[in-house]
Amino acid sequence: MKKLFCRLPNRAIGLAVAALTLLMSPVSAVADEKWNPVANPEAVVQVGCMRFTVLTPQLIRIQYSSSRLFEDRATFAIVNRNLPVPKFTTREQDGYLYLTTEALELRYRVGAVPSTTAMNGETLRIKMKVAGRDVVWYPGKDDALNLKGTQRTLDGALGDSHRGRLENGILSREGWAIVDESPLAKRGDGSTSFAFDGEVDGIPWVAEPVDKTAYDWYFFGYGHEYKKALGDFIKVAGRIPMPPLYIMGYWYSKYQKYTQQDFVDLVNEIQGNDIPMDVMIFDMDWHRSDKWTGWSWDYDKIPDPKGLIRWMHDRNQKVALNLHPADGVAEWEDNYAKVRDDMGLSGTERVPWMLENPDFYRTMFKNIIRLRESEGVDFWWLDWQQNLTNPRMEGLGETFWCNHVFYNDMKQNRPELRPVIYHRWGGLGNHRYPIGFSGDTHPTFSTLAYETYFTATAANVGFGYWGHDLGGHNYSYTENNNPELYLRWMQFGVFTPIFRTHASNHKDIERRIWKYPNFEQLRETVYLRYELMPYIYNAAREAYDTGVSICRPLYYEWPEQSEAYTYEDEYYFGNDIIVAPIVEPADDNGLAQRTVWLPEGRWYDVCRNRIVEGDTEQTDSYGLTEIPYFIKAGSIIVTNPPMKDLKHTPEQLVIKVVPGADGTTLHYEDDGTTDAYKEGQYSKTRISQVRKGDKVSVAIEPRQGEYEGMQEARSYKVVFLAAERPAGVKLNGRKAAGYVYDEKAKTLTVDVPETSCNAAVKIEVR
Repeated sequence: MKKLFCRLPNRAIGLAVAALTLLMSPVSAVADEKWNPVANPEAVVQVGCMRFTVLTPQLIRIQYSSSRLFEDRATFAIVNRNLPVPKFTTREQDGYLYLTTEALELRYRVGAVPSTTAMNGETLRIKMKVAGRDVVWYPGKDDALNLKGTQRTLDGALGDSHRGRLENGILSREGWAIVDESPLAKRGDGSTSFAFDGEVDGIPWVAEPVDKTAYDWYFFGYGHEYKKALGDFIKVAGRIPMPPLYIMGYWYSKYQKYTQQDFVDLVNEIQGNDIPMDVMIFDMDWHRSDKWTGWSWDYDKIPDPKGLIRWMHDRNQKVALNLHPADGVAEWEDNYAKVRDDMGLSGTERVPWMLENPDFYRTMFKNIIRLRESEGVDFWWLDWQQNLTNPRMEGLGETFWCNHVFYNDMKQNRPELRPVIYHRWGGLGNHRYPIGFSGDTHPTFSTLAYETYFTATAANVGFGYWGHDLGGHNYSYTENNNPELYLRWMQFGVFTPIFRTHASNHKDIERRIWKYPNFEQLRETVYLRYELMPYIYNAAREAYDTGVSICRPLYYEWPEQSEAYTYEDEYYFGNDIIVAPIVEPADDNGLAQRTVWLPEGRWYDVCRNRIVEGDTEQTDSYGLTEIPYFIKAGSIIVTNPPMKDLKHTPEQLVIKVVPGADGTTLHYEDDGTTDAYKEGQYSKTRISQVRKGDKVSVAIEPRQGEYEGMQEARSYKVVFLAAERPAGVKLNGRKAAGYVYDEKAKTLTVDVPETSCNAAVKIEVR
């Protein structure tokens, strides 16, 4: 690229007990892939029909059951409750139970029934400090300052028309938030949460609650410690798995009746135009039915699907098929008779979609899904559009359950692959099943602007892998195929979790970037995406470890700065980069004005190739090829050389050294394909820079860790940005021979020949 990128046994508390103190280790728990829904008994306090579980000093589970039937199984959002027990005390005074942690004080009037309509703290309340002020929560209190999470779909979104549909998240400027897992509480799509009980072929299976009228609340009282809240959320809700590496690459997708030859031509033209790509989507017209639901190939359009997919794989392209499962299995589908007979049906009646039924799951996947997967299908696009809740199991969300089963089926039955599905959001807990499809938006600058906010805000519920229809989906009489709008959407796409172009089947909508007059500019965005891949993959690993997604709002780092909330179309992209995409059309001179708020500190302005001071607002004009983004001073950004796809690991890394401060990064690597990273099979390489006087030194330390297929050696290109002409350069203590200073770009590039990844490298510049 030309630039770096412009969660006490069940016992009642006797009234004679004056005080009870539990002193337990406050050691942090790490998120576990294995579900542990039964809490440590020492964390549980029960008084009559109420039960409290202290999960962390800032996270308390609150349950009420008139029948004293308390749910101890995993539920849709919460799957782990057996965490190290934090220090807390309990006492009873004047008819109230007081439960106190280092951060919260809970008071409950013994024997009372909590009410969400009383709107006072007489029965139950929690007190805490937020930014130095006292805050009190009680059941039913309006969380007006909730920072929101995400929503099921952006279908039909025009600008921010869907803003009011955003569900609440676990972060709030008020300092507290409630995750309501009560069986009767409504989720965003009108569904409810259920329990998991037992397994079906290794998949945790849905079960009715033990008490459908119970309250089951999780009080998150983290104040403005937003990242800590997310870290503890994944401890109780499960981690955010890493998608396979190829998912981060460029996807070509369009809702269009492509033939087999069309798909071949597309790949040939993409590769012939030197466009990196890793995923080809077959939208719904791959199947023979003209209805939304279909499971069998249309051989008139695609006569040799297995051969076509093999051809795609030979060219390093992964293939996903679009599914609309709601209508079940009709008589014209492959293996229909087997599915019908297994379900005890007869004749030619349609087999209804009933994925909550273990028998249907088994026959459906054995006879239909496995058939397509045996032909090479890499993953599924679950484009659920019909009824939102199950007609046979009242309240069960079809979207959530479909996502849960498909993801876990791949995990169980294709263990050699890292599971992934492409799907719509089904409510809290869906972060365990990446990745998301946001839906059919209108192609306008205002919609693009909203997507910047929408993508980052989804991090507030751990749903960090939204994929958008870059360019917009629906037909527009005014903005259709607008080259500038497409370019700005692609530039935004570079700095999003999933980089995928898409549109409707309207004959006048074009998504082949090589057909646009600004093709070279569009292609540069793809190049930039692949250049940034090591940084992006590092951020994916961090999301798995910490619960902090790749795209996240500015207020994660600057919670007391009002600008961090008002500049909602800016966001962090990983730890080191702030992005402020252009979301308005340019003026007659081809320039778009953009006002950016930079937090305290020093920042490298990529477009202007200079260090700027933060804690300021700045306005600048940007040309069509410029993307306003800023890198924290002292950062080290590991990037790729030019690539055609992500199947092969590059033999060289390009290390961008940002001026202005000392800094360190850990370059993360794994096999990119399997779940071995969860078992410790990965490596990290520490790279640091130290600046002292007129000298700067960069150290690449020996790689730590290992995984199957890792490289033994590689070369490096170390690029010092905004650099002065050097008086001398040393490589491993000797005068460096391979370096170039570019006066115009103000870059110093030092070539490091191929060296063992287990060896240290040191560069000194004076």
